Amino acid sequence: MEQKHPLPPFTLETAKEKIQMAEDAWNSQDPEKVSKAYTIDSEWRNRDIFVNGRVEIVAFLKEKWQKELNYKLKKEYWAHTDNRIAVRFEYEYQTKEGNWFRAYGNENWEFDENGLMAKRYASINDLPIKEEDRKFR
Repeated sequence: MEQKHPLPPFTLETAKEKIQMAEDAWNSQDPEKVSKAYTIDSEWRNRDIFVNGRVEIVAFLKEKWQKELNYKLKKEYWAHTDNRIAVRFEYEYQTKEGNWFRAYGNENWEFDENGLMAKRYASINDLPIKEEDRKFR
């Protein structure tokens, strides 16, 4: 049986551990690695895009990181319950044209009993920034 520790129910400590694991995985920019944290049939809403299942997650992330260059993400704990975690995040990226952006957002995560994320709902806003205003390097 496929499991991704820590497993729910989450404590403050294990919720923060899960968040750090997600941050590390996303910063690897490895779509296959990232997808392994999600159920085979995971449901996502990412901005106005709906993604279903690992195959679509991998395709989505490959396309994302082809457009969002020099990607760097930071996630912060917001709240948790037994099998849910809420985070706020910021990430920065550069377009192929050389323009920099910082994205701000919130995510709501729901996990199955094996610690795999079954649902991910992300609300995200982008703000143009100057290169000298970058926070993450």
